[in-house]
Amino acid sequence: MEHNKKYGLFTSITMIIGIVIGSGIFFKADDVLTYTNGNVLLGVLIFCVAAIAIIFGSLSMSQLATRTDNPGGIISYAEEFVNKETASAFGWFQVFLYLPSIIAVVSWVAGIYICQLFNIQEGFFNPYTIGIIVILICYLINTLSAKFGGYFQNASMIIKLIPLILFAIFGLIKGEPSQVLANDMESIKTAGISLGILSAFGPIAFSFDGWIISTSICHEIRNSKRNLPLALIISPIVILLAYVLYFVGVSIFVGPQNVLELGDNSVNQMANTLFGSTGAKIMLIFVIISVLGTVNGVTLGMIRMPYSLAIRNMIPFSNSLKEQNNKLNGMPLNSAIFAFVVTLAWFALHYITQEGISDNVGILSGKGDVSEIAICISYLNYCVLYVVILKLALKGEIKNKFMGYVVPIMAIIGSLIILSGSFANPLFIYYLIICLIVMIAGYFYYKNIK
Repeated sequence: MEHNKKYGLFTSITMIIGIVIGSGIFFKADDVLTYTNGNVLLGVLIFCVAAIAIIFGSLSMSQLATRTDNPGGIISYAEEFVNKETASAFGWFQVFLYLPSIIAVVSWVAGIYICQLFNIQEGFFNPYTIGIIVILICYLINTLSAKFGGYFQNASMIIKLIPLILFAIFGLIKGEPSQVLANDMESIKTAGISLGILSAFGPIAFSFDGWIISTSICHEIRNSKRNLPLALIISPIVILLAYVLYFVGVSIFVGPQNVLELGDNSVNQMANTLFGSTGAKIMLIFVIISVLGTVNGVTLGMIRMPYSLAIRNMIPFSNSLKEQNNKLNGMPLNSAIFAFVVTLAWFALHYITQEGISDNVGILSGKGDVSEIAICISYLNYCVLYVVILKLALKGEIKNKFMGYVVPIMAIIGSLIILSGSFANPLFIYYLIICLIVMIAGYFYYKNIK
């Protein structure tokens, strides 16, 4: 089946950076400091350790990306190098759990920042209704014009780096980084490192997540066997550098304890101090564009996943979902509509877990969100593919020993570290059961169809 090659190397890079650098770093920094008891140096250490999962994970996936450019990304990798049943299980996880839960949470975060921008306190327009509007717009943009969605992804990545760079520079210049980090080092020597910091991997996993989604458009990337691996190698390094500099800049300028007290509002506080109320509004607009870039990038991947399953007959209504609309430049319209409905269902679930039904107290309010567990468990799926790379190396198909052995082993270690961060979530066991049920359903659905 022929596919239009709409995207180049730059869009591939901006998709990864644009999805990963989004809402997470802006509203999870305070969570990281909570688990490190306000120790910035430990926070930097956690970021660097967590980056092992994405850097070595990307390097590992680049080995598979050079060997196939079939639609589906992780689905096609599992199909070609494991078996079709496992590919179906991975696909169901992506379509019914992983991608829609991320879109639901990040669009809600966009609503929070939009409310801050316009000083909306209560009423019909709140973070949830605005979040639904954001979802609708992103689906419309990426369905009606894939190229426009790609252009927005390129632009939003450049724009979103502006506040990160500015906050990092001003924080390091106007703050006292040497004094703060020296105090943190002394604190580590005196009190040691508590195992409680492992919980910080949960929010950091959210901040680093999304890189794998770029593989979902591999069949629409020009010269994808060259460009996608390059994007998977370049992007993580840029992301880690931006994250560490931003985290240190904000934590030092605002003060670790103030960040803990202000929570998600610490960004707004720093912008107000540096640039005044007008400048703070402008910076907040940059942050909003950054968050919208994440929603757009995940949506760009999500609308193609039902289609990727359908062309393999791995999902109900496959004949309908794999239809391509010639008027929309080959866009699988039914796949996009299906993805939209699943995303709205997750948005409703997110609302219930945050706000509750009758008592206005959700079971996850202040304790996380519906996407964190799916994100952490997704790394278990990646480990299956990392083992595949080790097997390819043992067969002699990957000649470079570093890429064939060291890289996948480090990726597995990083993935297990990320997974450990989800254990503190009060609903971990329930989410794990749900994830397993969905993947088992996907596995046996294809097995029975076959």
